[in-house]
Amino acid sequence: MSSAETAANRGASASSRRSFVRRSAALFALGLLGVAALGTTVATQLRSIPLPPGADLPLSVLVAVSLLPTALLLLVAVVVGTYCAPRAGFRSHVDDRVARGTPALANLRPELPTAVGVGLAAGVAIVGLDAVAALVIPEVAQLQRAGGTPSVAALLATVPFRFLYGGIVEELLLRWGFVSLLVYLGWRLVGTGVGPSRRVVWAGILVAAVVFGVGHLPALVGTAGSLGISASPGLVARTVLLNAVGGVAFGWLFWRKSLEAAMVGHAASHVVLVGASLLGMLV
Repeated sequence: MSSAETAANRGASASSRRSFVRRSAALFALGLLGVAALGTTVATQLRSIPLPPGADLPLSVLVAVSLLPTALLLLVAVVVGTYCAPRAGFRSHVDDRVARGTPALANLRPELPTAVGVGLAAGVAIVGLDAVAALVIPEVAQLQRAGGTPSVAALLATVPFRFLYGGIVEELLLRWGFVSLLVYLGWRLVGTGVGPSRRVVWAGILVAAVVFGVGHLPALVGTAGSLGISASPGLVARTVLLNAVGGVAFGWLFWRKSLEAAMVGHAASHVVLVGASLLGMLV
């Protein structure tokens, strides 16, 4: 190889690395919107609980320390997804915008009806399944009666967190990072075809959906325990199932449309969940 070819290859490699960093930075910045929403929730919680002796740091420092693990996990997921997602056949309009200059909003617009429709359907399915679970699992009924949001104002205060953290950060973690990694590794291990098969993609979506559901169990156990409710196998199964329903719906949007479509669908599902909670409080 001539010196000119070597220099050209080095230049192309450096350009590729810079593009990778810019793409990762853009998605990480998008995710920071959700981290900021989480920060407001953490700040509210810290104001309402007594701090242990010696924890006399400013509230802003305590919030920043609390958010650091989430921010680091988000960064890892973004970097992993930026490498794996395009190779596994997934796309992000923000990623495409940074990499190739394509218009993100214009390309997302045709996907919005499907994203909103799937998200609303997922929300209705979750509410319906939860209602059925309350009829057959006593602990679910107890949790619904005892663990409701105390006021309309308190419920509405959760909306930014639901939309920005749930809709953006969880999709970057679960779909862009985790599903992309699973599908890419599955494809490389199977080693068939020019891209992942439907089976490999569905396996990644389903595994991530179940993990998404399992990830909600610590909060369930804490909430149930504070209310004196047993975290029975039925209550655990209901929690995993309801969250997995959303995970499958958002994973399908990620696969068939884009990361941003999955984000919109996730946010739309919370419209139904918040609406159902409001209806339950007002009726």
